[in-house]
Amino acid sequence: MSSAVKVYDTKIDSKKRITLRHALYEYYHVEEFDDGKIILEPRELVPPFQISDKSLAMMDQSMENLKQRKVSPAIDLSDFEE
Repeated sequence: MSSAVKVYDTKIDSKKRITLRHALYEYYHVEEFDDGKIILEPRELVPPFQISDKSLAMMDQSMENLKQRKVSPAIDLSDFEE
């Protein structure tokens, strides 16, 4: 079991918020339990399935090449069969 790096008390303000001192992350996943215990886990939020414009353009070009039958010869994968 890991040991605590920081230990301190905090109180809920008038808007029902608490302050985390020197928080390392901007976002946290929160779990609240019936006994009053709260667990915060840091999160790094990123847009899901984000594909760059360059990658999308490359995929569009690949599909255009396929439609025009500009493709490489088939690859022989028979050496990898069991």
